[in-house]
Amino acid sequence: MIPSPRLALAAIAGTLVMLGLAILGGGGFAAFFSNAARTTAAVLTVVLTVIALFSGGNLSPGEEEDRSNRWVLAVFGVLGLLGAFVPAYTDRIDFWTIDGDTVRWTGIVLLLGGSLLRLWPVFVLGDRFSGLVAIQPGHKLVTTGIYGVVRNPSYLGLLVGALGWALVFRSGVGVLIAALNLPPLLARIAAEERLLHRHFGKEYEDYRRRTWRLVPGLY
Repeated sequence: MIPSPRLALAAIAGTLVMLGLAILGGGGFAAFFSNAARTTAAVLTVVLTVIALFSGGNLSPGEEEDRSNRWVLAVFGVLGLLGAFVPAYTDRIDFWTIDGDTVRWTGIVLLLGGSLLRLWPVFVLGDRFSGLVAIQPGHKLVTTGIYGVVRNPSYLGLLVGALGWALVFRSGVGVLIAALNLPPLLARIAAEERLLHRHFGKEYEDYRRRTWRLVPGLY
C-alpha cells in the first residue's frame, strides 16, 4: 500500500522526535550508542517506522466518530514524550534501574514483539484502521485471524512495546510510564465498543462474547 504523504511525514517526524529525546536523555550520540541494546532499539525503531509507512491506516473521522474520546490522543502524546526521554535519562544517571544486560535484551524482544503486534492489525484493516474512534466508509467487522482471539491486538502491542522500550534502558520509572498507558487505552476501548455495538448490533455482541478484550485468557 502506498503511504499517505501526510501520515508518512507525521510518522517520520514522530520517530525523529522520539529518538532525539532518547539520545538527549542518554547523554548524546556517543553515550547513547555506546550500548548494543540501545543501538538495536534505535535501529528497530527506524526499521519498524519504515514498515509502518506501508501498513495503511488514517486519521479520518469517517462516517461516524466518537469525538468525546479524542482526549486520549493528548495523553498518549505526553506519555510518548516522557517514555522517550525519561528511561534514557534514568539509565544514564543510574536512577532506579533494573540491573543487567539480560533486562536490556529482554526489552528488545518485547519491543520487537509488541511493535509487530501493533502493526499486524493495521495491515489487516488497512484504511479502516483509524487513529480516531470512528466508523470508516465500507467498514466491516473483522472477526478472523488475530481478531478471532483478541479484539484489540494493536493496543496490546502498544503496551508490550512500551514495556520493552523501558526495559531496554533498565528503567523502573519507564515501566511505570508504560503502565500509565493502560487507563487511556481502557477508556478508548470502551468508546470503540460502544460505537461498534451501535453500528453492528447483534453481530458485534456475538463477536464480543467469544473473544477477549485485550489479554487472551485474562481480560
